[in-house]
Amino acid sequence: MAAVLEVRDVTKSFGGIRAVDGVSFSVQEGEILGLIGPNGSGKSTLVNCICGTLQNETGSVRFADEALDGLTAHQRTRRGLARSFQLPRPFASLSLAENVRIPLLYTVNARDSSALASAAIDARCLEVLGQVGLAGKAERLPRDLTQIEMRKLELARAMAAEPKLLISDEAMAGLSHAEVDEIIALLIRLNEQGVTVIMIEHIMRAVMEFSQRIAVLVAGRKIADGDPKDVVRDPEVVRAYLGE
Repeated sequence: MAAVLEVRDVTKSFGGIRAVDGVSFSVQEGEILGLIGPNGSGKSTLVNCICGTLQNETGSVRFADEALDGLTAHQRTRRGLARSFQLPRPFASLSLAENVRIPLLYTVNARDSSALASAAIDARCLEVLGQVGLAGKAERLPRDLTQIEMRKLELARAMAAEPKLLISDEAMAGLSHAEVDEIIALLIRLNEQGVTVIMIEHIMRAVMEFSQRIAVLVAGRKIADGDPKDVVRDPEVVRAYLGE
């Protein structure tokens, strides 16, 4: 199986402090990777380097066998690398359908010379919203949504970009047990459709249930990478989460 993402010796510093320190890992096509670590471990900084929000100082990022170094975030998105954010960032004055329309217009159409016609875009917006259970609220504004519906909209906006790989950044934070199960089910369905998934999450039940593999960051370094059951028993991982 081919690697869809390869991260090699990536380093990023802020004011002399290394937030990410020589991290390397790869993700296979169709794989589900859980990326975990204590607060301040460098997970968000690493993801920002992968997605192009930040530029790493050393190392390289390859996606679908193409070097991404130097490309902007929107250029990486157009190549099939999408993310959802822990704090949803919808366009507050636009309807849910219009929020989903934007990545269709500026990512999918920009990627494919055979651009979608307006009617096809409308149908695709409803289809994507339907996948997350929001088709009935297509014309509502984000302010009308509950917390879990906001998380679903955030995932829908990422899904509308038709990614090869989705990085889900703490999509379950603050949700109830049943709501966590809903998000897990959405991510599983997305993976079954052929999308590779990296899930950043603090809810270990969700990580263990969803992930095929887990990588652990602590103080900017990767300290473990492997089968979830083996990783959570690793003494260094236990120390990082529970202390000596």
